[in-house]
Amino acid sequence: MIDNICKFLAESFSADFASWILGEAIALTKIEPSELSAEPIRADSVIFLESTKIILHIEFQTEPNKNIPFRMADYRLRLYRKFPDRQIHQVVIYLNASQSSLVHETTFRIGALNHEFNVIRLWEQPTEIFQQYQGPFPFATLSQTSNPEETLRQVAKQIENIQDKEIQSNVAASTAIISGIALNKEIIQRLLRSEIMKESVIYQEILMEGKAEGKAEGKAETANQIATNMLLSNISVELVSQFTGLTLKQVEKLRKLSQKSKMPKSSKPKRSSKN
Repeated sequence: MIDNICKFLAESFSADFASWILGEAIALTKIEPSELSAEPIRADSVIFLESTKIILHIEFQTEPNKNIPFRMADYRLRLYRKFPDRQIHQVVIYLNASQSSLVHETTFRIGALNHEFNVIRLWEQPTEIFQQYQGPFPFATLSQTSNPEETLRQVAKQIENIQDKEIQSNVAASTAIISGIALNKEIIQRLLRSEIMKESVIYQEILMEGKAEGKAEGKAETANQIATNMLLSNISVELVSQFTGLTLKQVEKLRKLSQKSKMPKSSKPKRSSKN
């Protein structure tokens, strides 16, 4: 869920992300990962954006990952194969504050090959950066703020002032889900109006996740499937209830069922066979 939202924001507000990361409001368009190689690309958290002169490669990570340096080198070579004349700017954006040394790695070395890339640790970024552009609004509470709740309150006011209702609802829904990394869901509910979020394409995407399975089973089953998908993405019971229209009791019951389904089955002792 968070990977998809990060991708949606980077693709929908590419000029804002270029202003933040590159220091220049360049209009960028999406490159499909399938264009780079016949080899499959892990596309859930990878974004490739291009202009006539530059390609911006962003990878969002919620947790440290030892494979990141190799992956960045691999993507760099694929990009060079397809676009040998373009400037390439690669950045890994870590969302969750971490003490791991992995979030500081910016180099891949093997033999004589030495590849460098950029890393942004959100918790070290000044909060003001994320209050300047609409696209990065949702990341403000993960920044270098001493008071995430107050930061969200300020962002909520900025969201209220967005004139375009579609952009407003999409940014509000994205902010609600991404802020869940840093804040209690009740605070998020109190500061962000749910009726705005329900108009967003993100909410519609959540609805679509359960549509295929629930279509033949009726509206109730569809709502249950959507709720389960959201719960598996670590979205709070309260927000799930708001989004789906199910009662808190119904969502809580689904949460318990989904937790049971994730538990490993206890292995039965093997019977000894006698020859």
